[in-house]
Amino acid sequence: MDKAISMGEGKMQSIHKTEPQMKDEHEKACIAFTGGGTGGHIYPGLAVIEELRKLGFKGRIVWIGSEKELDRSIVIGQGIKYYAIPSGKFRRKLSLRNISDLGRIASAYFRARDILKDIHPSILFSKGGYVSVPPCRAAASLGIPVITHESDASPGLATRLNSKKASLILTSWEVTAQYFPESLRSKIIKTGNPVRPDILNGDRQRGLSMLEFVAEKPVLFVLGGSQGAQEVNDIVLSSLSLLVPLVQIVHQTGRANFDEVKAKIPDDPDVRKAYRPLPYIGSEIADIYAASTIIAGRAGAGAIWEAASLGKPMILIPLSGSGTRGDQVENAAIAARSGIATVLQGPNIPSDLFADAVKKYLDFENYAMAEEACHSFVRIANTPYIAEVSDTLSQNPMFSAEYIARLLLTKIAEGAKDSA
Repeated sequence: MDKAISMGEGKMQSIHKTEPQMKDEHEKACIAFTGGGTGGHIYPGLAVIEELRKLGFKGRIVWIGSEKELDRSIVIGQGIKYYAIPSGKFRRKLSLRNISDLGRIASAYFRARDILKDIHPSILFSKGGYVSVPPCRAAASLGIPVITHESDASPGLATRLNSKKASLILTSWEVTAQYFPESLRSKIIKTGNPVRPDILNGDRQRGLSMLEFVAEKPVLFVLGGSQGAQEVNDIVLSSLSLLVPLVQIVHQTGRANFDEVKAKIPDDPDVRKAYRPLPYIGSEIADIYAASTIIAGRAGAGAIWEAASLGKPMILIPLSGSGTRGDQVENAAIAARSGIATVLQGPNIPSDLFADAVKKYLDFENYAMAEEACHSFVRIANTPYIAEVSDTLSQNPMFSAEYIARLLLTKIAEGAKDSA
């Protein structure tokens, strides 16, 4: 990691000189984004796009993503041109599905290459997921610079593949550098994980009114992720009798699990008054976050960084076991060491243990310490590559989305200077 920082510091002066010339290049430039499969591979990219617009970028922005309708609708909903390509999974074990997926991956590569040749982007920014690998390979074959970002503590297979052709490798966590070969570490910059700016601007009263909650009682916001989480749902349902006297609960169940959760709600007027299961939460999530006191759910990087950016303590139930690569376990461990979360792990978590974790953050001192730890967790401490803002960070804190947006603009300016 030291190599990455020292390399960045070595370039600071030249970048500072190119900043005044960036505006003209912005209007000519196109930035392509790629990623998808889950919200965690899309929303951070959208956060960077919003910061690019705030910084005055007037060029074109496009997204190359999967054929999933949810991915497409999220991106198009932000007014961004969307190109869909086939998506195949890279498996480490033998499977007959590898044969069909290899065909889809090859098709995706040639489709991505055609798209990139047509739009001529100045840079390709990858947010990961299997769908991002063909565009990154295609971009490299066309001489288009690739910047890849990894949200989790340990990089997924897609990021490992993309990093081999990347100009820069951006990470959310300091420890992630150790997972890359020594030969790639000079390209690594810790940037944190981008959070959508609208998440930070919710209205508490509007959230309470929407949920029909009272202002005097704390709110526990349970996130199962965009696709839901059966284990989290089961823990919440089994704990309702213990939680209802303490908090009001809003619970994103996932669309596939919603009917099952509704059928299991106890026929108790106190529970029905204090418990709000929702299949999926869209744009109203900012107001729900604002109304919430404590956040509970899986330990995906996106959820952790969103809650920390809002100063909300977390109760994390990381996805674990043989069917996972352990990334959520690592994310949760770092969050716990940072003082921003309590971690509950293992099968069949007792309901009283979950309730005790909630009680912990209802104590004023515990809550205040976790809140301050959250603020420290998300601040950018230094900005390799961007000299002009380094000296003002103490007065004007910078967060991940803005930092990455500035890095993209800097790389565009560098490319324009090299081609001049």
